[in-house]
Amino acid sequence: MDVALATCAELPEPDLDEAPLLEALAAEGLTAGALAWDDPTADWSAARMTVLRSTWNYPLRPAAFLDWLASTARLTDLWNRLPTVLYSFHKGYLLDLERSGIAAAPTELVAQGSDRPLAEIAAARGWRDVVVKPAISAASYRTRRIREQQRAAGESHLRALVADGEALVQEYLPAVEDYGERALIWIDGELTHAVRKSPRFDDDHESISAALPIAPAEAALAAAALARATEVGGEPPMYARVDVAPGPAGDPLLMELELIEPSLFFPQSAPALGRFVAAIRKRLDGGGASRLAE
Repeated sequence: MDVALATCAELPEPDLDEAPLLEALAAEGLTAGALAWDDPTADWSAARMTVLRSTWNYPLRPAAFLDWLASTARLTDLWNRLPTVLYSFHKGYLLDLERSGIAAAPTELVAQGSDRPLAEIAAARGWRDVVVKPAISAASYRTRRIREQQRAAGESHLRALVADGEALVQEYLPAVEDYGERALIWIDGELTHAVRKSPRFDDDHESISAALPIAPAEAALAAAALARATEVGGEPPMYARVDVAPGPAGDPLLMELELIEPSLFFPQSAPALGRFVAAIRKRLDGGGASRLAE
């Protein structure tokens, strides 16, 4: 097999990218199939290249997923590369980006076992509504918006999260309700398109727009975040999704830098799908990675 698309045995939601990607790879003359990272019978050594796509249940078994990543990286050509994936695995990278001078959503990291009250965290930062979520999460798993009048429920949720691991508390940005959170898709050195995502918490369904243009300020923020990820990972990622939303002053803030298994919204952009397949072909042919677009 040329390409294995890494998924999971039971998808929490459909992967709308998978069918068009498999079809496009076949049209390129490449053999490809989807294999579940949590299937112990899957033979990753049989694939020349493995591309992380919909491994969306890994927050349920983070240690097992890390072990699988390390093992698979030894058996096949893994993309994104292991150092890049590890940087994005824990959402504490938002604090690293902020320290690097990149405008990220205001975030407090709450340590495992911490008894610091949610009300104290919000008051210290001057926040009213907040978002509380695990530091290791995908597909809005255990992510909740807590309004000011819901602090008791929010406190219970935070305590449950830090009993299991580290958590994040972030300021809720009202702009996600009108302008929306914009997901910027980056493939092999180029931003290809963006979509608008409606606010999504816990088990909400995701509502996605058609392809949208990317504002210059958003593109500049994405370039800065990806430059930092490249610095940490040692080379540019093959693909990324940069989620941004307007902050209180109207300037874009980075919400997430998705380098592991983001939806890339291929149904919204045939050129993005073609560029992704070309990036895979180039790496199979030994072409290596592209430099970040300037």
